Amino acid sequence: MDMKKDYYEDVRLFDSKVEVFWTIVLLLSLAIFPEIGGNYYAYLLNLIAINAIVALGLNILVGYTGQISLGHAGFFAIGAYTCAMLYKVYGVPFVLALPAGAFLSAGFGFLVGLPALRLEGPYLTIATMGFGMAVTQFIGHWSFLGGRMGLDIPKLEIFGLRFATDKELYYVIMAIAVVMTIGARNLIATRVGRALIAIRDSDIAAKTMGVNLTYYKTLAFAISAFYTGTAGGLMAFVLGFISPENFNLMLSIVFLGMVVVGGLGSIAGSIAGAALLTYLQIRLSAVQDMWLIGPWVVEISERWFNVGGMANLQNIIIGLIMVLIVIVEPAGIYGFWLRTKRYWRTWPF
Repeated sequence: MDMKKDYYEDVRLFDSKVEVFWTIVLLLSLAIFPEIGGNYYAYLLNLIAINAIVALGLNILVGYTGQISLGHAGFFAIGAYTCAMLYKVYGVPFVLALPAGAFLSAGFGFLVGLPALRLEGPYLTIATMGFGMAVTQFIGHWSFLGGRMGLDIPKLEIFGLRFATDKELYYVIMAIAVVMTIGARNLIATRVGRALIAIRDSDIAAKTMGVNLTYYKTLAFAISAFYTGTAGGLMAFVLGFISPENFNLMLSIVFLGMVVVGGLGSIAGSIAGAALLTYLQIRLSAVQDMWLIGPWVVEISERWFNVGGMANLQNIIIGLIMVLIVIVEPAGIYGFWLRTKRYWRTWPF
């Protein structure tokens, strides 16, 4: 039995040379992918990487701390608008505007985390949902931020280098995503991560063992909001245009779905869930061109089930897929991966 005998064995980045090898292969594949896949697939991976950052932050809050949030679209909007306004209006460099938006989101995350000290379950969910909806309404009624008309985002420049295409943005976004993935993994391996897990399992027992619930619950919200704000700032440059309608309640639900489908309490599951749901959204956005769902399906759904448009039909399809995944494998994609790996290790017994 391979047992860990030292604390540093638990916090080290790689457990074996096999993991080092496959990590190098993965990084090299990500580096050369845009040259092989083209601009469209670079755009797709940009969206996946951004959503993966959100899922990582949300999993720290939901999967590792046990706090539910449906307000992450609000943190996403704060990061996007702060970064965009600093960069476009005030001429702040991107390397400063992006963390500024992330830290502002973290500040709001800390404030939203204060009710978590007394609220749990559906009450906390409603409180965070109200925050997300309030942010959207606030942005929509403030003309300085473009109001309902939205805000155009100029092309990204870093130290004189212009990143105009999706292939060029890919390297910036993917580098940030890799760094933040490593940061999330290291955070969970430290005493902070252990404290968050203890709160998730039993906050009363954690408090008895000396865990400061006030500090760690608000810290979890702040870290989660920091990740989401960073992703929002990156999304602004990928889309080139943002408006309050981009940050609705459905976006928060999709973020939470990424975490649940991928696997609660799993770094790899966060990335897998973000990849799957992002890909489904992109494919279903062109639903009329898919052989599986043609115009006749749309007509039947609108006539018989009163779906009310293609967007709602896409949400229904994504929702059904999420439900099926959770029913088949409650631990999500990561749980399915663990079961598959365990099966082949013991095959044919």
